[in-house]
Amino acid sequence: MSHLEINHDNGIATLTMNRPEARNALSMEMRSELCSALHDVERDPTVRCVVLTGAGDHFMAGGDVKGMGESIKKSSEEIRKEFMLRIHDLHPIMFAMRRMPKPVIASCQGAAAGAGVSMALACDLVIASEDAFFTLAYCKIGTSPDGSSSFHLPRAVGIKKAMEIALLGDRFDAQAAKDMGMINFVVKTEELKQETTKLASRLASGPTHVYGNTKALFYRSLESEFESQLQAEAEYFADCASRDDFREGVSAFIEKRSPNFTGN
Repeated sequence: MSHLEINHDNGIATLTMNRPEARNALSMEMRSELCSALHDVERDPTVRCVVLTGAGDHFMAGGDVKGMGESIKKSSEEIRKEFMLRIHDLHPIMFAMRRMPKPVIASCQGAAAGAGVSMALACDLVIASEDAFFTLAYCKIGTSPDGSSSFHLPRAVGIKKAMEIALLGDRFDAQAAKDMGMINFVVKTEELKQETTKLASRLASGPTHVYGNTKALFYRSLESEFESQLQAEAEYFADCASRDDFREGVSAFIEKRSPNFTGN
């Protein structure tokens, strides 16, 4: 059985992590399939929005801790080498979501723990059901965070709150996550799929190239100096202005109608 299901519908590519019996814990097979799928949808011009979700009752309950049982029987040096490779194998997924020139939405239900939190934080927007809960949890198995959470979490909630979340490993609900700035939307549990589709459809009908440029601008701003960021704004704006969706957007504004964006 595949550890990742892929569905395409009306410009939306939904990637479903598919190990419900293990709360969609991140197996090595899932990593490989997810990385490949992200590269495919990045290059697919028919895809204008990506949704990442989990099968069953949970988003993703972190790494495959049970699968680590054999690893801890090895020598310390062997463990060090193995997990250095494991962690680096995860990085292309984070790079792909950051680089993706179209919006990526995490749709979370149930548990988002450890790498599940990291995965959600790496997406552009996060929508969660009322029953969703979050815990960074790495400290509970005696390790520090990975999956880019040490980058994204302090920027989302501030350094003191990030320290609290990471050092205590406490569990908190979706509303608390929203109040801290970790996620964007909280919806009724039975409406999560419907509301996710509504959000994704809205983005999939928008100016896709503009979204890609906006993502690039905002993410580079985390590391850029003021002058270089303003230069990038000018370059990206001019790039957008040379395209069909800008012509359509301006025309629609003047004609007092809704724009019909094609993503180009």
